[in-house]
Amino acid sequence: MRQVVLDTETTGLSWEKGNRVVEIGCLELLERRPTGRTFHRYLNPDRDMESGAEEVTGLTREFLSDKPRFGEVVDEFLAFIDGAELVIHNAVFDVGFLDHELSLLGPQYGRIGDRASVLDSLALARERFPGQRNSLDALCKRLGVNNAHRKLHGALLDAEILAEVYVALTSGQHELGLDAGGADASGPVVAMAVPDRPGRVIRAGDAELHSHRERLAALARKAGGPSVWERLEGG
Repeated sequence: MRQVVLDTETTGLSWEKGNRVVEIGCLELLERRPTGRTFHRYLNPDRDMESGAEEVTGLTREFLSDKPRFGEVVDEFLAFIDGAELVIHNAVFDVGFLDHELSLLGPQYGRIGDRASVLDSLALARERFPGQRNSLDALCKRLGVNNAHRKLHGALLDAEILAEVYVALTSGQHELGLDAGGADASGPVVAMAVPDRPGRVIRAGDAELHSHRERLAALARKAGGPSVWERLEGG
């Protein structure tokens, strides 16, 4: 599966109030692994940054004044995301801004949903950690993702961090080979004949049990709690 982890920075919180996209950062994943391909552009918004946005991003109108406008990079951007599944944290925000930018260029560009499907990692986090803070920083702390280098918000940096958070957030089922990519779930079910004779019981040795416990501990660290096997063994 081809996925693109995407983040944007904007002049403010609401495109309805005239705010614009000032930075786009994308990172490509194939089968959940980074390919090294990225898309990163700063954009001239033709307006001032709101004070709060300037504070968290460090971007100023002066810095952005010689950068391309969205219309100058739109074809390259759409080609990068075309056909992918977009992984976005709080997708409503980023997709809303990007759809607005596309609408300013004319109906021929359509909407983001015409080019790619969207997976909202914030919705995934809320399902897994209901009632808890699920900001990107909070998830980094909970899932053991190092974000010490994140002093300011930046689209490509945040996309890189989100890629690690997403893989950690969804790693349990994939590491165990339960993801759809691991087998063709739509294929035929094959019945295997089982010999009618008593089976031979083979017990694990000390080294195998130690390896098993280490594996469970690793899964527990990534899951933020004991695995199903530990809960079963405990009672």
